Amino acid sequence: MRPVNSAASDLVSIEELDQSILDLAARINIATYELIVLVREFDERAGFLKWGFENCAEWLAWRCDFSLATAREKVRAARALKTLPLVTRAFAVGELSWSKVRELTRVANERNEDALVDFALRHTSSHVADRCRELRMGDVASVEIAERAFDRRALRVHRDADRGVMRITIDLPLEAGELVDKALDKARDDECLEIPDLVDTSWSKRQADAFVTMIKDYLAGGTQDQKNPDNYLVNIHVDQSALAGGDGRSSLPIESVKRLCCDGPALVVTEDQGEPLSIGRKTRVVPKAVERAVRARDKNCCAFPGCRNTRFLECHHVEHWANGGETSLDNLLLLCTRHHTLVHEGGFRIDKNFNDEWYFVRPDGVAVPDIGYRVLDMIDAELDGAYVNPPRGGLLSALEKVSQEPPPPDYFH
Repeated sequence: MRPVNSAASDLVSIEELDQSILDLAARINIATYELIVLVREFDERAGFLKWGFENCAEWLAWRCDFSLATAREKVRAARALKTLPLVTRAFAVGELSWSKVRELTRVANERNEDALVDFALRHTSSHVADRCRELRMGDVASVEIAERAFDRRALRVHRDADRGVMRITIDLPLEAGELVDKALDKARDDECLEIPDLVDTSWSKRQADAFVTMIKDYLAGGTQDQKNPDNYLVNIHVDQSALAGGDGRSSLPIESVKRLCCDGPALVVTEDQGEPLSIGRKTRVVPKAVERAVRARDKNCCAFPGCRNTRFLECHHVEHWANGGETSLDNLLLLCTRHHTLVHEGGFRIDKNFNDEWYFVRPDGVAVPDIGYRVLDMIDAELDGAYVNPPRGGLLSALEKVSQEPPPPDYFH
């Protein structure tokens, strides 16, 4: 008879272990809530001043050994929870984790708090994060996200002569990056049809080959193949309520979606409670006849004052279709990609003067001159510096970019 393994008999069951972990996680949630409440009181009483700190987040990072980013999140959430009773109640009893509360406090308000708490209790933290991100994108305040993404666009080239390779790194706004990804998909698939042996090549190598194929086609002046273009459309989902200026979800910052709806290379799917209402790109795209009329009227040039760009032009709806604007000659202007972005994400607007003529207005309320801005008008020959034309930064720093951007590197051939 074999001896009984006493060590094995002392082990708890997997079910008991599961429940113990769940109970401990709930207690951690409750303890985190208690910490947040204490942090809020400390913040409101400005206790951090006693230790010589300028704000509560810096004190919390020092005193509790948090990273500064974590400390800022806890202070932000602590302030937000003061006006969110339902989130607070669920957090206090351990039903909501800190990961969910952190996301909910970014978008919850008195109108949507009940629905968001119900959603959070039935879904995982990753699903809650996705839902809250979509709600943030559907808010008009998301224009700041779009502006930062546009301002950080960059392309860097690094030559590694020893390995005989070149590394190309590019940072783009999400909608532009998705367009590049679709173009790579099409170039890769087309090349595989022409050279079947490439099917066995790894995905990353085929992507690299597709990028080179696109560049060669562009340099050769090739035209795009129009076969099955819908297979390579960028799909952007947005709630109709968000487009109308109310609460709703969006895949991208709402002003970026409105710009793409004008005449952009993307399929915008408007939804109501997740159900498609209409396909915007297919029905709101500017007809060729109207586009030709707009190009003829605007002399195939960007209509923004001072801009002479004749490439990458898009038809812009002055009164957006979501606000009842028509796809008609009187409601369309030809804008280059840069100035189209300025109008939607950059805070510029278009108004009519007493002569019923369109003119552009900066975010600070000053009208853009009919002839545009000239650098020479803003430089005093007797001074070393240039005149600072407000507002600076973000999408609006065209002149600053001209004067401060470093020259491109000298390449050796």
